[in-house]
Parts: sequence; C-alpha cells; structure tokens
Amino acid sequence: MRVISASRSEWIAPFTGLEPGQFRKLVRVVAARGGEEIADGRPGRQWRLDLADRVLLVATYWRTNLTMRQIGPLFGVSHSAAHRVIATGDAHPGNRNDCTVYRDSGIQQELAGRPVLADGGYQGNSEVIMPYRKPGDGSDLPDWKEDLNAGHRTIRARVEHALARMKCWKILRDYRRAASTLNDTVSGIAHLHNIHLLG
Repeated sequence: MRVISASRSEWIAPFTGLEPGQFRKLVRVVAARGGEEIADGRPGRQWRLDLADRVLLVATYWRTNLTMRQIGPLFGVSHSAAHRVIATGDAHPGNRNDCTVYRDSGIQQELAGRPVLADGGYQGNSEVIMPYRKPGDGSDLPDWKEDLNAGHRTIRARVEHALARMKCWKILRDYRRAASTLNDTVSGIAHLHNIHLLG
C-alpha cells in the first residue's frame, strides 16, 4: 500500500523539510537538467515512479536516512526500485589530508585567483588564507594578528552554521551508503538547503 506521494502536498514538508512550493521548484530544476530522461543504463526499463515522486523519494531518504526496505513501501515500490532512484558519485578517501583533496579534487583550479579561507589543516598551502598560529615560544600574537584571526573566525562561522543546518537531513549525520555515493548526496542536500533558505 502506497503512503507517500508528491500529489499529496501535506506529506512534502514533514518528510523533506521543504514547503510544497519549494518542492515544486526543485522538481522543475531536476526536469530542466534531464531528470525525465536519465535512467540506469538499462534500455526499455521504465521508472516505477514519475519524476515528482522520484524527487520526493530522494529528498525523503536524505532527510530521514531510512533504509531502502523502509522507504520502498512508503512509495509503494520494492526496496530495489527505491535503491535504483538514489544518486551515486565519487568521494575521496578519509585518509587523505585536506591539502591533498583540495589539490586533487579540482577545487584549487576552480578557485584560482580568488581569496579562499581555510582552517589550520591547510598548513603549507600558500594559496589559502589561514588564521595566524601562536609563536612556538608561547608568546602572544600581536593585536593586529588577533584582529585578523577574529575576522577569519567570523566568516568561517557562517560556513560552519550552513553545514550544521544541512545536517538537519539525517543522512549526513549517519551515512550508511558507500563512500562513492557521498559527493552527489552532499551536492543534492546543499541544493535542498538553498531552496529551503531562499524560498
């Protein structure tokens, strides 16, 4: 028995955190980016759910982190059909340090020539702006360096707050899927976060 459908707007906010108007905007974005045509490479195999319900399934999964066996019945499909809808992508191993990922991921090239604030994990990378560290002799930083560090913390705090808000989508607090799926998940949730924030 099917429980959740995009055709019933009262279920959208509780399961996705988006208002119905925001959700409809998201569906339009997905459609414009080829959502109707994208499949899993199996010729002739049709989706069991229409586009709006597939978007709702993914948003619900990200918000609640239910298993495929739990989320499938909510949409009246098998767990394998629900699994087919969820996005995949590439991530970097957790044992890579920040500087390596910054360089190897292409972010460094994308941000070339722009000011980039980073934390102390980017020591040795002259292309980013890091807070000043206390001298090795234990002496205090001069006031002007303390002032710059305070401004640095204020700006970075906005990013940390945005990341904290994104963790309202439970999947980012308890990620069970393969690491190779994380990039697209985080990217999608960032988009949901922005839609929710901007209306």
